[in-house]
Formats: sequence, structure tokens, C-alpha cells
Amino acid sequence: MSGTNDGGSGGTGGTGGTGSGAANSGAPGERPKHGRRGANQGRSSSPGRDTPGRDTPGRDTASRDRGRGHGAGRDRSGTAPGPRERTQSATAVQPARRIAFEVIRAVREDDAYANLLLPTKLARAKLNTADAGLATELTYGTLRLRGYYDRVIELAANRPIDEIDGPLVDVLELAAHQLLSLRVASHAAVNEAVELARVVASRSSTGFVNGVLRTITRSTPEEWQDRVLGSAQGDDGRLEVLYSHPSWIIRAFRRALLTDGATADEAEVDLVALLEADNEPAKLGLVALPGLATRDEIGVDGHPAPYSPFGFITESGDPRDIPEVKAGTVRVQDEGSQLAALALSRAQPIRKGERWLDLCAGPGGKSAVLAAEAREGGAVLTANEPVPARAELVRNALAAIPDPPVVWELDGTTVGESHPGEFDRILVDAPCTGLGALRRRPEARWRKSPKDVAELVVLQSKLIDSAMAALKPGGILAYLTCSPHVAETRGQATDALKRHAGTLEPLATQATLQALADTPLVLGTDETQAQLWPHVHGTDAMFIALFRKL
Repeated sequence: MSGTNDGGSGGTGGTGGTGSGAANSGAPGERPKHGRRGANQGRSSSPGRDTPGRDTPGRDTASRDRGRGHGAGRDRSGTAPGPRERTQSATAVQPARRIAFEVIRAVREDDAYANLLLPTKLARAKLNTADAGLATELTYGTLRLRGYYDRVIELAANRPIDEIDGPLVDVLELAAHQLLSLRVASHAAVNEAVELARVVASRSSTGFVNGVLRTITRSTPEEWQDRVLGSAQGDDGRLEVLYSHPSWIIRAFRRALLTDGATADEAEVDLVALLEADNEPAKLGLVALPGLATRDEIGVDGHPAPYSPFGFITESGDPRDIPEVKAGTVRVQDEGSQLAALALSRAQPIRKGERWLDLCAGPGGKSAVLAAEAREGGAVLTANEPVPARAELVRNALAAIPDPPVVWELDGTTVGESHPGEFDRILVDAPCTGLGALRRRPEARWRKSPKDVAELVVLQSKLIDSAMAALKPGGILAYLTCSPHVAETRGQATDALKRHAGTLEPLATQATLQALADTPLVLGTDETQAQLWPHVHGTDAMFIALFRKL
């Protein structure tokens, strides 16, 4: 799996943030609920739901970079500042804003992952809690809503976003987030944006940045919202710019909600709630590994997770400071991932001596839960991760388990050939688009495309077939994705049953989840599959389907 749903690196740079204070410039406030007023504004009685919205600038990294050139240090008409001027300007930029800009720029230029880079920068800078919280909000808030901010910038600058150099767009997006969504004094946001522009571009670019931002400050956030909506085309176009989700993802979410059992009207309401949830920080989830720790032992403020019997939710700061996390007996993990792993271990009573396999184990969060469950029941887990660096992450995740499981580094699509009929239970946490974890990796929405879905579906099918070959007759297969896209979820389940007709049967996945959950789960109409949702369950959008090999 891509790792988006196993908690990432946590820390003060996690999407949940560590505080809301902001030194020198006011505290970040709640982002306005752009959605329900704007999303329904001008909606026709029979919206064209399957009509793609217009292409909005900023939808993906590749298109954003085209036309901006690679001259990161200069604009199209100016001369780059000298080293002395850069140094003087850099010291004038508040550390939280500087770090946020560096991460946003690295995401665009180097395809960096914010949830990995930001904690590292915060740790090196040794910011206080308030400034770390501000840097976190600036980074993730800007990345989540950059599509909306790009449209505002286009209107304010009166030019397409692709005609503005990339580093200047990063500066403008960061400032737009402060001006439109946070309670930050306009002079602070504008002045420091101008200083940032002086550092990363040219002297002449500062006038351009100042002019665009002054134009933004002359209208209220509500007025800008009305202008953005007025410039959008169609209902999906309005949703696209307002919630900063590419239209193809909006259509995929709508289809997933419909196939989960929602009526057309319910799906439209849920769609807005889902898009809103994607633009809010995910809470920090912890899991106490069964038999190694309990939730009562976790020494931070928080409360038990509503569904997972081993889950814990906290608003605390850096989880790496929690003793149990340091020891490895408590891990950072979204509650949806916990439920997905437990669905396999609790599908039926464990028989001593069972052999389990986590076929796509990286980075190891679900493997740790399965290993702890296997140890409690007398089973043996093997983890497989073909990428050596990620395999090492799996070993680290399993280090706290007494006599930790063996970690293979094999191609998952060939394990069935090399180890036929060896396992009683197999977890296929398949590589996917990660569209279910956009709260944690907001930049993923700009990187993925329908082409990625087509390529991943082929790989997912091969992994299912390999797992089938590696299963013993009577063995249980759990297929998971951190994506609600129908092609990656229900489509895969349907196709697997067709390919393996007579040798594969679906199990009562929902009954298994309801039996292990502390609180009843609201789930869809198909009892053999379960789709979790951020706006319903507060988890990543995990898909879970259990099967038995006949």
C-alpha cells in the first residue's frame, strides 16, 4: 500500500497540527465553510452530473508546471537578486511562513510529500508549539485549497495561472490562504509574501506580488467566493473550484456514494460533506497493539476511538514524544486502517499454527496489528514488501513484536507461483490512488489522474490472483484499498469473483466489522463489502472486502 493510511510520520507536522497559535501575526482561525452555500448556488434542478467540469488551472502538478518555466529564481522580465539581498530578505520572513513555503515549493518542484518533509523541517527549526502549529496550518491549508486559490489569483492578476512562474504562484497561494481563510492581519501576510518573492524571484516580481495581493485584500472572502463561482462552468465546475478537487475525482466520489447505496439526492448532499471533510485536518489516531499495550496506558490527553477496540484519538502534539510510541507498542494509525486489518484477523476464530501473509506490507502499520493479533492467537505472520527501503520500514514497525515476523522482498504478483497454497489468511492492501486519504496527503489530488487508475487496476487484479494462488483451500482473503474509486473497489471485487468463479466466495464483511467495533458502523447496502468515509466515520475512505477460497 502507498502508506497514506498508516499514519505517516505523525509529529507536529502531521495534518492534525499541534496548535493554533501564531506568533507575531495572529492565530489561524477556522476556514470558512465555503461549501454548502456556494456548492448549491445556481445548481439546476437536473444537474449534468456526468458532464466533466471545465479544466481549472492547478489541477495537477504536470499542468501547473507547464508554462511556468524552470527558472525558479527569476521572473520573465527581471533580474534575480544577489546573495546579500536574498539573505537580508530571508531573515525578514517569519520562520513558520518560510518553512511552509519551502514545503509547498518542494511539493511542486520535487514531488515531495508534505507529511514527510514538514515534520523534518519543524524538528530542525525547533519552533515553539504556536509557530509549529502555524506552519502546519499554512502548509496543509494551502495545499488543500490551492485549486481555489489559483482561481482567485487568476482573477486578481488577470492572467492564467500557467503564465506565472511557479515559485511566485507558491508565494501567492500561501498568502491567499492567510488572507481568505485565516485571521491573519493583511499587512503581515502581504509584506512577508513580498519579502518571500524578493528571495525566490526578482526585484521586479515584488511589485507584481504586492499588486495581486492588494487586489485580493480589497474584497471580502465572500465576494471572492462569489466571483470564483461566477467564473465556473456547470455544477461540477463549481464544486471543483470551491472545494479544490479535480472534477474527475468529484465524479468518482459521486459514483462511489451511489454504489454504496445512496439515492441521487443523498449522494449530492454526501458529496459536499465528503469534499468538506477532505479539506479538514485528520485527527491523530493511535493504535495500542493487542497484547502489547492498552489504550489506558497511553500517556496523553485523548479518548478511545469510536470503533476500533484498540484505537485512541488525541489532539496531542508530536506522537514521537509518547513513551509507548517510542517503544513501538503503540503506533500512529488511522482508525480505518485498524478496522481493515482487524477484519482479517477477526473473520473467524484463529487456529493455532495458522500462517498469515501481508502481501503488500509497506510501510508496516497493518502488519504490526496483524502480527500482534497472530501472536495472541498462535498464528504466524509473514510480511512481504518488494521495495527494499519500504521493507526496512516494515521491519522497524514489527520490531516491538516478540520474535518479529519474517519480511520478504518479493514481487507480490509472483508470490502465488513461488508459494502456492501455503497461507490460511492473506491481506492484499493493494497499491491504489490514495483518494481516500486526501485529508492526510492533500497534494495527491493534484498528482493523480484517471490514467493512474487504469494502471493500478491491472496491478490490483494481479495481486488478487497471486493471493488466490497462495491461499490454502478454505483460506480467507482480505482485499483493501485506501480509495473509494469504484474501479479500485467494488469493480475489483466483482471481477475477482468472475475470474475465480467456483473457487472464490464473498464473506459477510460488514458482520465481521460490526462484531469487532465498539460502536455500530453505518455501512452501505452490500453486506459483503464495507466502504468507510471521512464524513461519516471520521476515518480515511478505506474499502474492505473479505473472501473465502473454496
